[in-house]
Amino acid sequence: MQRELLTSVLTMAVLTAGAQARKIAFSEFDLPNGLHVILHEDHGTPIVAVSVMYHVGSKDEASNRRGFAHFFEHLLFEGSNNIARGEFSRYVEKAGGVLNANTNGDRTYYYEVLPSNQLELGLWLESERMMHARVDQIGVDTQREVVKEERRQRYENQPYGSLLPEVLKRAYTEHPYQWPTIGFMEDLNAASEADYKTFYKTFYVPNNAVLVVAGDIDPQGTRALVEKYFAAIPKGGKIPRNTVVEPPLGTELRDVVHDRIQLPAVVLAYRIPGYGTKDFYAVDMLNRLLSNGNSSRLNKRVKDQEQKALYVGAFSFPLEDPGLAIAFAIANGGVSPDSLEHAMDEVFAEVREKGVPAAELEKLKAGLETEFVNANARVAGIAENLASAYTFLGSTAKVNTELDQYMHVTTDDLQRAAQHYFDPKKRVVLHYLPMVGDK
Repeated sequence: MQRELLTSVLTMAVLTAGAQARKIAFSEFDLPNGLHVILHEDHGTPIVAVSVMYHVGSKDEASNRRGFAHFFEHLLFEGSNNIARGEFSRYVEKAGGVLNANTNGDRTYYYEVLPSNQLELGLWLESERMMHARVDQIGVDTQREVVKEERRQRYENQPYGSLLPEVLKRAYTEHPYQWPTIGFMEDLNAASEADYKTFYKTFYVPNNAVLVVAGDIDPQGTRALVEKYFAAIPKGGKIPRNTVVEPPLGTELRDVVHDRIQLPAVVLAYRIPGYGTKDFYAVDMLNRLLSNGNSSRLNKRVKDQEQKALYVGAFSFPLEDPGLAIAFAIANGGVSPDSLEHAMDEVFAEVREKGVPAAELEKLKAGLETEFVNANARVAGIAENLASAYTFLGSTAKVNTELDQYMHVTTDDLQRAAQHYFDPKKRVVLHYLPMVGDK
């Protein structure tokens, strides 16, 4: 008993000390055109991250222009009035840096990581992207082929690749989350050059963005450079926001999907609260409990002990509006989908009925702290976390309190969340079966 108490005390001491050591210092200001700027000074390594998060994702698309946000992630590497076509990435690579971008249902994020003496290059590139990117038919045609190939690789030619689109279109009936971020080629093909230009002028504006510069910088000099490259960019109009409220899932929705697969699979999807809400953190911890690592509940029970699954996992979609928690398992040879689903349901039921032991919760918290420490060990991770806190948590300062949201989750919170959000009467259930004949 004394040993268990000592272990618990040491664990909490490590958590508390880590949380205090990981505070991220920053300064922030707004330009007159509405651009919010966050600076983080860290001279640990001679590198700098320059990033811009635009508050636009697939939920901001029209229902006949699905995939625009993701498409722009590609299109805006085409160049600008001052950057020749195809040269955007070469500037960064020649300077010894790396760059990338990503999109989800709520935002599009671009970044460069460069030697700190190339800070001005990064700011110039992002200002060019924001002010006068190449949005023309040549770029549209080029990137459309790139997106087509990405869709083929990730969705059409990948076993179980249709899982997410199949879940989304059943889990949502009104909200734009009902379509995948990559969208549909028929919408991209049908769009005109004017449609693309309108999307760019509407959402790629300073008042819909946050610029983060993190790393080996002098804040005063960096502010002067930010003003030099971004202050002249005109403010955009009022940003149209999606206001659709998806009605609750009032019942269980079951369906069968035939795919080019060899082994059946079972998918369970539950509606969860929006990112940043109190309940989100409890639900996210539940998903980690169920599938994070070989010692997780689903892995131990369904895969190892009962040997009903070849693979099992669960993940949360941390979205601005209510998202999804999805559990997915591929059946072992000879195991029926019904048997696999029953085994998965037993794991969910155990959490709802018996709750989670305190020791298991502490283990989860320790793992989360490690994740936070690792994410904030790189300037690129710090930059993205600062941008996300400002955009979705309502305050940049919450970058330093988000871990606390997880640390304050109790065993009662977990059981209550399991009972409320992992309700078997309010979910989507899909059985994936191998195609037979000409299906």
